[in-house]
Amino acid sequence: QVQLAESGGGSVQAGGSLNLTCAASGEIGTSYCMGWFRQAPGKGREAVASIDTDGSPNYADSVQGRFTISIDTAKNLLYLQMNSLKLEDTAMYYCAAELFLCPAMHALGRWRENDFPYWGQGTQVTVSS
Repeated sequence: QVQLAESGGGSVQAGGSLNLTCAASGEIGTSYCMGWFRQAPGKGREAVASIDTDGSPNYADSVQGRFTISIDTAKNLLYLQMNSLKLEDTAMYYCAAELFLCPAMHALGRWRENDFPYWGQGTQVTVSS
């Protein structure tokens, strides 16, 4: 089993920055894909970014150039540096993991939630004007 725990959410003004962290524990192994998803009130969950232990990041168009995903494989930590935050970035942010390298379709901006069997509880990000 794999456990994921997010931290770093909070409230920030538009244009500000936040850095989310996801700590993975359990039998995650040495080759895996991790991602960030978010769900805004009244909307479905959407992918934000993913990265695997080979280090290739993939981003949704809505965050490209503003968010940076990174991974510390020695500590099994996943990060999401969020800059130039917008009101529409307000959401619950979830960390997810699968025990394989990220599928090639992530590079095409296509993610499937069902590919990720492990999920954290989420951390709230609120952006205000």
